[in-house]
Amino acid sequence: QVQLVESGGGLVQAGDSLRLSCAVSGLTSRNYAMGWFRQAPGKEREFVAAVSRSGGITRYADSVKGRFTISRDNAKNTVYLQMNSLKPEDTAGYYCAASLGLAASSGQGVYDYWGQGTQVAVSS
Repeated sequence: QVQLVESGGGLVQAGDSLRLSCAVSGLTSRNYAMGWFRQAPGKEREFVAAVSRSGGITRYADSVKGRFTISRDNAKNTVYLQMNSLKPEDTAGYYCAASLGLAASSGQGVYDYWGQGTQVAVSS
């Protein structure tokens, strides 16, 4: 019943920007913390960004600080990941996740629901 659907991925050049969206259904998004993770070919899934239930607290991986911004619009049940100054190493499948807890957590084990992913490819 709970469904998370990512969109906005694509093929871009280094230095370009993309905005990913995650549409949430089956729950009220304001009651859940949200996060973004990514997984490149041959690598493990890694944390990218997270936002608390209220949107007041955010966390970022060191590799994306200053370039990526996570935000949420609870009225639209949507979470966003604005990605600026993209680098080839950002190439990966990006996944949205929802946690039943309050915290903006970097630990993927605390997330209860996951989307199907959207692909981002950055050429040099």
